[in-house]
Amino acid sequence: MNPSTTALTRRQFIGKSALAATAFTAAGHVFAQAPAIGSGPLKVGLTGCGGRGTGALKNFIDAAKILGREVEITGLGDVNHEAALKTGAAHNVDAERCFTGFDAYQKVIASGCDFVLDATPPVFRPTHFAAAVAAGKHTFIEKPVAVDPEGARSVIATGEVAKTKGLACVTGTQRRHTASYLNQKAAIDAGAIGEIRGGIIQWNGTVPWVRRRNEGESDARYMAKNWLAFSETCGDHIVEQHVHNIDVACWFLDRLPVSALGFGARMRRETGNVYDFFSVDYDFGDDVHIHSQCRQISGTYTRVGETFTGAHGSLYGGGKINGKEVEIPKLTMDHDNGMVQEHVDLIRSVLDGKPLNDAKRIAEVCAVAIAGRIAAYTGAIVRIQDLLEREDSQFYNLNLSPKAEDFLKDTVVAPAEGVAPIPGAANKK
Repeated sequence: MNPSTTALTRRQFIGKSALAATAFTAAGHVFAQAPAIGSGPLKVGLTGCGGRGTGALKNFIDAAKILGREVEITGLGDVNHEAALKTGAAHNVDAERCFTGFDAYQKVIASGCDFVLDATPPVFRPTHFAAAVAAGKHTFIEKPVAVDPEGARSVIATGEVAKTKGLACVTGTQRRHTASYLNQKAAIDAGAIGEIRGGIIQWNGTVPWVRRRNEGESDARYMAKNWLAFSETCGDHIVEQHVHNIDVACWFLDRLPVSALGFGARMRRETGNVYDFFSVDYDFGDDVHIHSQCRQISGTYTRVGETFTGAHGSLYGGGKINGKEVEIPKLTMDHDNGMVQEHVDLIRSVLDGKPLNDAKRIAEVCAVAIAGRIAAYTGAIVRIQDLLEREDSQFYNLNLSPKAEDFLKDTVVAPAEGVAPIPGAANKK
């Protein structure tokens, strides 16, 4: 990691983040309030036309249909020109509305949309969220929303601006919009397993994909293309992927952990600088510990899920509960796929004039995942408030570089591949 050399006080940082929208006015964006949504098509723009982005767009369209609304795609943006054009062709969007480059998000925001779907690599999301809110857009942001402490605090601050403007912000944590998990949360609250005393959360899988560098490809283009392999662009897989399970733990326990202590290593990766696995102990206080375990190694046993043990029983996330019989309210869902339901909830909240705002919640959960990564990288115990509140902490400004603005300025210098943090000191004879 590359700690930032510029220290900001919390007040200065929140002030800068909350006023970030003003900077976009100078760049041609209007610091606007929430758009008035009429009876016509819902106008949406997408930034990030990869698999998750095109999936989110389909989810949004399916959600709109459930609510009896048509959709107009006003703009598509991606660093990859072919990806933007391919998505445009699939949705009958004219080529002139398919924007490319690291500034494509600005063009999408200015394309006349009311909703912005952001599925760009995580490093860009705090900046893109600030720009969308500055322009008065409702947002859907894929998780994670940040890769470092500064980014997490920025999203919290921008979320507060969104509240003052009546803007909705929903994030891609679909378990919170899935019936099986919602029913489990209601059962926990009703005392089905008693107070949670511990558990284990896991995302043990394989490397999703590997992308090689082309001859003559710039550092910026290569890192954006192979973003999953670099901590600086994805936050490492404990942040990018395992954040789903971490979110469930924080949700079911109704609080953030106090601290993280863990380890991990890199042994088999072919590109980038991320770890192969993490094992982190999250201390939630009151003698409650959750073991966080994640790995991306091919040829190994795979398991994704959460298990919690309470004073009177146990449960498997989204599955079986072994505990007391309790009565919970009957839950009515619009769709059995949480990735569609989260868009239904986003759109409905806007149409009802009661905009949802996930910004603070997801930014704090991302900070929990980031704390786990820092703990493994450094060998230190990391308190969550070290990242969110304690300006005197050595971790408060432990931020990653390059950042989103470096890609815009074309000043990106990629870190060395195959070099990962090694905590501690060598043994001496």
